[in-house]
Amino acid sequence: MPGVNDWIAKAISDLKSSKKLIKDDDETLDSAAYFTQQSAEKALKGYLVFKGQPIPKTHDLEKLVTDCIKYDATFSQLFDNAEALSPYATYTRYPDDRFSIDREEVLGAIKHAEKILRFVKDNLDATKISPQLKLF
Repeated sequence: MPGVNDWIAKAISDLKSSKKLIKDDDETLDSAAYFTQQSAEKALKGYLVFKGQPIPKTHDLEKLVTDCIKYDATFSQLFDNAEALSPYATYTRYPDDRFSIDREEVLGAIKHAEKILRFVKDNLDATKISPQLKLF
């Protein structure tokens, strides 16, 4: 079973993927947005693993933040970030003529994902986290 370091490493990798994809062209913006949501989801799930909790089978970031609040009330400050990123779990994965995204929106999504990932990492016991897990 993956441990907290595995979840955080994957969250960092997803955020790096998003940043690389936004540098390509406008055809990869939807994928860049998707990876921001994935980064936040994995960071929050990593915190739950850290707390010894089972991983919920959900992509709902607000639910994951609510689960984290049970262990640390300061996670409530992530609700707006989670709400902004949650739609990218599905809207970006399937063709739909109603979804479009621009570069500025993806840059905003990257900032939301960075905030969640940094907040989670800052709230983990440093003795349990690999020092090789550099955020940015």
